Amino acid sequence: MAFGPCRPRSSLLVGLLTLTLAGGLVPTAATAAPRTPGQSTGHAAAPAAPTAGEHWTVDLAVAGGDDVNVRFGAGLLRLADPHPTRRTRPAALGAPVAEGVLLAPARTLTGTANRVRVDLTAEAATGATVGVQVRGWRATGWTEWREAGTGPAVFDRPVTRVQARVLLTTRDPHAAASVRTVRLTADTATTAAPAPTAVRSYRVFATREGEVGGVTANGHTIGARDHFVALPSRRGLSPIGTGDYTVRVCTTSGSRCEYAPVWDVGPWNTRDDYWNPAAVRENWKDLPQGRPEAQAAYQYGYNGGKDQFGRTVLNPAGIDLADGTFWDGLLLTDNAWVDVTYLWTGSGPRGVIGSGPLNIRTGPGTSYPVRGLAATHANVPIQCYVTGQTVAGTYRTTNRWNRLAGGQYVSHAYVSTVYGGTVSRC
Repeated sequence: MAFGPCRPRSSLLVGLLTLTLAGGLVPTAATAAPRTPGQSTGHAAAPAAPTAGEHWTVDLAVAGGDDVNVRFGAGLLRLADPHPTRRTRPAALGAPVAEGVLLAPARTLTGTANRVRVDLTAEAATGATVGVQVRGWRATGWTEWREAGTGPAVFDRPVTRVQARVLLTTRDPHAAASVRTVRLTADTATTAAPAPTAVRSYRVFATREGEVGGVTANGHTIGARDHFVALPSRRGLSPIGTGDYTVRVCTTSGSRCEYAPVWDVGPWNTRDDYWNPAAVRENWKDLPQGRPEAQAAYQYGYNGGKDQFGRTVLNPAGIDLADGTFWDGLLLTDNAWVDVTYLWTGSGPRGVIGSGPLNIRTGPGTSYPVRGLAATHANVPIQCYVTGQTVAGTYRTTNRWNRLAGGQYVSHAYVSTVYGGTVSRC
C-alpha cells in the first residue's frame, strides 16, 4: 500500500459540536465480567454536575478490551498504529484507512433525557478525522448510535443511560489526530411523539467475509467459522462481546436462518444505514429505504459506480457474513441474496443467547429438525414460550422453549437473560 508524502499539519481545534466523522463510530464494549444488556464496564466516568442539564467528562485512558487501536499519553488520545492494515481497519472494509475507537462506559443519568451534546477538544491534520457518537438506553434496549459532533444527538424517546464512543481515523500515517477532552451534556428537548413502526426487513446481497485472523471494527479477532455479520454503518455496531444490535438473516426460501450480532463495518461503506428512512439515513438520502449504496452503485451506476472511498463497486453487497454464519448457519456455498431483519428496529422481549451457536428447531424438543442457528450474544425476539422436552443447559435445566419468528424454537436452558418485556405462555 503506497501512501502520499507527509503533508503540512493543518490543525483544527474543534469546539462544541464541531466534529465530522469519516465513516461513523465504534461502540462501547464490555469487559470479561458478566453483565446484563445495557450494562458496561471499563473507564471510570467522572461524577455528574447537573446544572443546566447533566454534565460529565469521558475518561480517555485506554482500559484494554473495550478499545481498539488507541493509546493515551501526555493527556492525549491517539491512534496506536496509524498504518492501514488488516488489524487496524474493519476487516470487512478493506479500505486504506486506519482507525481507532475508545468506548466509554455507559453513564446512568440522575433523571431522563433525550438530547446529548458534545464539547470536544481535538486536533486533526488534513487526511485525519475525529468523531463522537452516543446512544441511549431505554426499557426496550439501546437506541442506534448517533453522531454528536456537528449538532446534538436527539433520541425519539427519553433514555436513562448514555454511552459515548470516540473514533479517530487517518488515510495517511503522517496525518495525526488526537483528542484532549470530551465533555457530554444530557438534557431534554421537545420532540414529536414517535410513530409506531414495525421491525425493518429487506432483501440484500450477502458476501462471505472470511478474513480469519483479522480484527473487526469492535476489536474482535476473527476465528475460523465465526458467527457475526458486518453492516456498512457504525450506527448498528455492537460492542465486543454483546449482541446489542442483532440481525436475523435468512435464505430467500426461508429454509435456513441465523440470528447473529453485528460486529464489523462494511462491505464497501461505513456510513450507509440503508435500513433507515431518508429523514434519519446518514448519507445517500435520495436512495429508496432498504437499498444499500453499493447495490445502487453496482446495478445503476449511482455515485459514478463508486463507494464512499472512491473505489469501483464490484458487487451489490449490503451485508457481510462471517464464515460460520455463511456456511453453517445458512448452508450457503456462494454469495447470495438474503432476507435480513434489523432486530433493534423492533420492540418486545429479547432473550440473550449466552451459549451458542444454538440450534433453532421447528418444535420444542431436540428431535425436531434444525432450521438454523442463534449465535452466542445474539439478542433474539421472543414471541412467547411453550413447555416441551427438558434440557440441561448452560444456565438452567428447564422444559421451557422460546418461540421465535416463523414458528421456530430455542431452548431457554441456553438463554442468559431476558429484557424488554415479559414473555407470556403461547
